[in-house]
Amino acid sequence: MDILIHDFRTAYKGMKGDGLAETLNPDVQTNAAKFQALWGRGNARDATTNLEFLFYSDSSRPRMSQEETTGWVEIYLSFWKAVGELLAVHGLRTDAKASNSSWMTVYEAWKDLTLLIIRGYTHHEFENWTIPCLYVAGKYLRLFAIQGDEERRRTDTGDASDTIMQDDFDPEQEENKLLEDCARILNRIFQTCLNDRAPLEESRKWGIYHAINLLFKTHFKLNSTTLSKNVLRVVSAGRGDMPTLDKFPKSQQVTFKYYEGVLAFLEENYVAAEQHLTTAWYMCHKDAKRNLELILTYLIPCHLLTTHTLPSSELLDPFPRLRSLFLPLGMAIKKADLHAFDVALRDGEDEFIKRRIYLTLERGRDIALRNLLRKVFIAGGFEEGKDGSAPVRRSRIPVTEFVAAIKISSGEDIDTDEVECLLANMIYKNLMKGYIAHDRGIVVLSKTGAFPGTKV
Repeated sequence: MDILIHDFRTAYKGMKGDGLAETLNPDVQTNAAKFQALWGRGNARDATTNLEFLFYSDSSRPRMSQEETTGWVEIYLSFWKAVGELLAVHGLRTDAKASNSSWMTVYEAWKDLTLLIIRGYTHHEFENWTIPCLYVAGKYLRLFAIQGDEERRRTDTGDASDTIMQDDFDPEQEENKLLEDCARILNRIFQTCLNDRAPLEESRKWGIYHAINLLFKTHFKLNSTTLSKNVLRVVSAGRGDMPTLDKFPKSQQVTFKYYEGVLAFLEENYVAAEQHLTTAWYMCHKDAKRNLELILTYLIPCHLLTTHTLPSSELLDPFPRLRSLFLPLGMAIKKADLHAFDVALRDGEDEFIKRRIYLTLERGRDIALRNLLRKVFIAGGFEEGKDGSAPVRRSRIPVTEFVAAIKISSGEDIDTDEVECLLANMIYKNLMKGYIAHDRGIVVLSKTGAFPGTKV
């Protein structure tokens, strides 16, 4: 305990928030000997007595108010209890009580610690430079909740007769019980930062984007993106009282922009999604390959729909997984090969659905079809101009030519009525300019810009 509190005093006297947070880092596996020494014989009374001496009686104790001192004593006693649970769950304790430990008990112990840290800002006069303590508390609360839920899924066989009698039992809700509880605690951290009325230089609002990003990660894990949208609305409403986003660390800016982009993507606001994701892409560190890959996963479909552009092979080369998913789709669209597009979409279906991009990519078939229709138009050649003028492209295309092209490209039989429906849809989406003369069985295309954006 002496070493831990020595580190606390050093960080506190230097007003080093990151150093203070490091004293609450629960990485037992990396520092097993340190935490075993901290746990000692596991006697709570001894731990309490030691802490009270170090904070109340020791001559080298830092100067702080009675309220603040009480807050830190409670926090480090709670941390000591959490360390005991962590040592037990990692098999680093040999006492009889250790066998009763689980990731659920670890989560509950860390939850108690997190609530005490939150209480430190509302009741014990903690200053804003200590905010990194909230970061480490929230980060590990989420990780322990996930591990606790996974443990429950592995070990909770349950009693079949009990399950039958519970008519209101919801298995899906129980599956992430701890993580849902964690989301509520993280929301309290968010509110603790948001509702601070101190001047900005002394405000807890400097911790708000870290709290928001933790909430986003948790909501996405729970598949509850609606809750993230609510957070965005709250942030937008209170931006006048907050520091601007560019004043926060780049890591927090990138994460926030990524989730803001994904939320816009899920609402099919692809223009806004492209803006946010592009910002995240350019700000992201070049060595953060995993983060860059996540950004591209949504940015590529955005570009496909907003600008009809495809990723180059050079862009995808550093990301083998994305290359295997997107390159076949891109090649199929370029070649106007509908069958190859359908095969590529089917092969990546599981991953596309998991990433929530399947329906967006499915719209890419319209681009492949547009390219196919364009090829038919170009293959039609030119007609002689009137009165000796320059030749012009044939603009009256028989529907049967489009039918033949789609049959060959898709490898499926298709009738004329269905092709006319496809053509009408392409005209409606402004992917093709013209009209269908149904009685004559032809499509009359614009002589200038028949396929917008393709220079034809």
